[in-house]
Amino acid sequence: MYKFRFFLDFEKEEKWLETMISQGYHLTSISLGYRFKKGEPETATIRKDFRRFKNKEDFLDYQALFEDSGWQHLAGTKNSGDQYLKKIDERVIDDIFSDKMSKAARYQRFAKMCFELAVAFIPVLVVFFIADIIDFNAFVNPKELYLTQDLWDKTGSAFWSAFLFETPFALMRGIIWLFIPLMIIFYLYFGYQSHRLYLKNKN
Repeated sequence: MYKFRFFLDFEKEEKWLETMISQGYHLTSISLGYRFKKGEPETATIRKDFRRFKNKEDFLDYQALFEDSGWQHLAGTKNSGDQYLKKIDERVIDDIFSDKMSKAARYQRFAKMCFELAVAFIPVLVVFFIADIIDFNAFVNPKELYLTQDLWDKTGSAFWSAFLFETPFALMRGIIWLFIPLMIIFYLYFGYQSHRLYLKNKN
């Protein structure tokens, strides 16, 4: 089963995943959403970390460390950042972090990644603007998205025929042009909110 959800608050995400497993939906992977397999309902403690790794060996060492500490790695890859773990040893405490600072640091790592991605998109936006790939005038005047010559001088059926024909292409053009600016805004917003959660959780 696939479910699309998005969480900035990792603790709310953990609680939701614990509810899902209590209903028999076991997390198997993450990729623009959550994939579950149906199984027996289970009361489990699930925790999320956010870490990316430079090489596979470091990632495997990370998994082995938690397995030795009583936690099973459920989902997450070397580069995904999101790492999900389930407590499998009842003798260990219900958290993978030893203190507030280390627990809050996962938000700081996520915020850092978001800010880096936002900054990485800016040069691409500048190049697209210089190369005239993106027409920023269209964001102010949507008529610029329509390329049919003299479209706005036409009248009657000639106008509506040309307008309706080109509108899907104009919308597609606008969505493509908006993609990079929206990504910059979204990543800045996610980074800002994650930094706020970091400050809140470290105190």
